[in-house]
Amino acid sequence: MKLSNERKSLIIAILIPVLVGLLSYLLTRNGINNYTMNLIKPSFSPPPILFSIVWTILYVLMGLSSYYVYNSMSCHKGNCMLLYGLNLFLNFFWTIIFFNLEARLFAFLFIILLDVVVILMTLCFYGIDKKAGYLNIPYIIWLLFATILNFSVYLLNR
Repeated sequence: MKLSNERKSLIIAILIPVLVGLLSYLLTRNGINNYTMNLIKPSFSPPPILFSIVWTILYVLMGLSSYYVYNSMSCHKGNCMLLYGLNLFLNFFWTIIFFNLEARLFAFLFIILLDVVVILMTLCFYGIDKKAGYLNIPYIIWLLFATILNFSVYLLNR
């Protein structure tokens, strides 16, 4: 079965954030284990397995939303894709800062920057394709939760 170019570009769009997330996970496994086993976490911290499930779903939604924007005819899609790339860059490095470097306060400040970039990206996507914007709402919600969790872990473990 031969895939159409449209289907190939959809698969690539979804694979990009999923692979960024996978690489991030592979590079931070030991730090994640330390977080899970040795740090004091707030009562609202979800079980470890939930993180993998949620992030996988979010990466797929990110990829799908980027596909809609990238394939649009909008003259603004370049700016949106730049924000998207910055989002992936910040997302990737936040995990390293938080889990491997254990710089929890810096990670908190870093994730606030990520929050702002993702909100701007979502608004930009929405301006081009409403579906693309809506697909990032769960990401914003999860990121805001992660921001609060990051700060709480910092406070509990300083």
